[in-house]
Amino acid sequence: MASIRLIIVAVGGQGNLLASKVLGEAALISDIPVRMSEIHGMAQRGGVVESAVVFGSAKSSIISDGEADVLVGFEPSETLRALNKCNSKTIVITNLSCLPPFTVALGKGVYPDLDKVQDLIRAKTKHLIAFNAADLAKQAGNILSVNIVLLGALIQTGILPLSADSVKEAIQTKTKKNFVKSNLKAFELGFAAAKELG
Repeated sequence: MASIRLIIVAVGGQGNLLASKVLGEAALISDIPVRMSEIHGMAQRGGVVESAVVFGSAKSSIISDGEADVLVGFEPSETLRALNKCNSKTIVITNLSCLPPFTVALGKGVYPDLDKVQDLIRAKTKHLIAFNAADLAKQAGNILSVNIVLLGALIQTGILPLSADSVKEAIQTKTKKNFVKSNLKAFELGFAAAKELG
């Protein structure tokens, strides 16, 4: 099968690594070859965390600039920062709920305008699905499930060779028992949001 290259970017603590593990488990359940790698920034301090997940017959999990088929951003400025991984055929899914870096809080930086962020992404890529995943995570009963909301949106697009059922099964085995119910609801809400946004 042809390779599909996915980049996931987030701020430390947003659950990027768990999202990658869920996708990896879903691929194993579905008997689909998968390779993963992670770059941990200063995750303890809210630094960037990037995961690369490659499905199919690729020899490496490295995704060079311009090679991503899909980019999922858990935070809008991190999505913008990873735009160099995209090309004119890339699908981008981003959360619009901001987590400004400490430099903005100190008045030493300015957070980018969300409308401009979306315009920049649309200008470089094939399609953008952007919504407030934090609101849907709250609706699901757990603000920490932003990552699972975005996985729901990702699976709805049909870009990955994974079924919703295989991802739900992986959510049940890879997330803490106390969060399974809210995570499954979060997945459904993200799936529905992406369907509505087209």
